[in-house]
Parts: sequence; structure tokens; C-alpha cells
Amino acid sequence: MLKNPVVLLDLVDRLANLMRSEFRRIGSEEGLQPVHIQALMFLEQANRFSNTPQALAEYLGLTKGTVSQSLLLLDRRGLIERYQDEFDKRVVRLRLSQLGEAFLSESTPAALWQTATRDISANRVRFSVSVLRSIVYELQNYNGGPPFGVCSTCIYCQRKSQRIHHCTWFGERLSGPETRKICREQVPKTGYLSVAE
Repeated sequence: MLKNPVVLLDLVDRLANLMRSEFRRIGSEEGLQPVHIQALMFLEQANRFSNTPQALAEYLGLTKGTVSQSLLLLDRRGLIERYQDEFDKRVVRLRLSQLGEAFLSESTPAALWQTATRDISANRVRFSVSVLRSIVYELQNYNGGPPFGVCSTCIYCQRKSQRIHHCTWFGERLSGPETRKICREQVPKTGYLSVAE
């Protein structure tokens, strides 16, 4: 246990502020706020079971109204697309449009992180990610929120072959790339949080 957890809290808060500042810079030319960049990044990462306005609100910890207004702006700018769920027509799903994909690709929000970690060993970065992932998971668990973990690290993700996986929670077949997306229903496999990837 940390003797002074405030130091870790200060560092995480500072890191979050630096990232928000970067998101403001990225979005300034398009008139986008950090929340809009975060929404686009979520949609880039979310699997087909988690790409709803409700999941986005839960992931960002915002109200449905705030998320709704953000989605309206992103939709008007042509950065996202809305579509009906194939099986339940009441459910609205979201995805990045080609313009949204291009915007994220060109703005590279992850570039700051890559620059900041380039001189740190890969093992130290993996260990740090593992520690932060554990903290995030525990905080989400404490607050009763969904974990939004990577599909392949979930107890429900079963590998059938090199390229085919199966989600026993949803009863759906998953491709390899889908297992690298985040899911709101993810339940970590035993020992996953303590082991660096």
C-alpha cells in the first residue's frame, strides 16, 4: 500500500489535465471541446455491444443530456453516424464516420502519450498501465460502474481458433480485431489485473 496515495492522485490529476489540454488543442480548429474528442476516442475503441449513447455516458461519467448535446454536435459535423441496432430497433448505435476516422488519424491524440513514454522501457510502461488499470477497475467497481475492459481479457471471451473467438455473455462470434475493443460488460479473467500485458 502506498504511504502517501495523495502523490499518486496528484500525478493522475496532472496527467488528466495535460491530456485535456492536448484535446483542447486538437479540437480547437474544428470547434470541438475535450469531451468531443473523448467521445470520438471512445467510439474508436468500443465494440459493437458498447457503442450506444448510454454506454458513452457511463464511460465518460457524464449525464445523458450532456452526452446527447455532444453527439448532436458530432453528428452535425459529420464525425459520427447513428444507426439502428440490427435486432432491437429501439436501440441507437454509434460509429465513427469516415470523416471522424480521418480526424482522429490526423490529429493523433495518442501522439502525446507516445512522445512522453518513448524513453521509458516497454516493461515499465506495461507495468504502469497494469497498475493504473487495476486502480481504474477498483474505482469503477467501488462506484458500481461497468469496467469497459478489453474484450480478450474477459472471462466471457472464449478462443475457438487462431482467428475466431466467442462471447459467451452475448452468445456471439467475435473476430480477432473485435477482441481488442473495449466492452462495458467485461469481467476480468483471474489474475489479469495483476499481470502486465
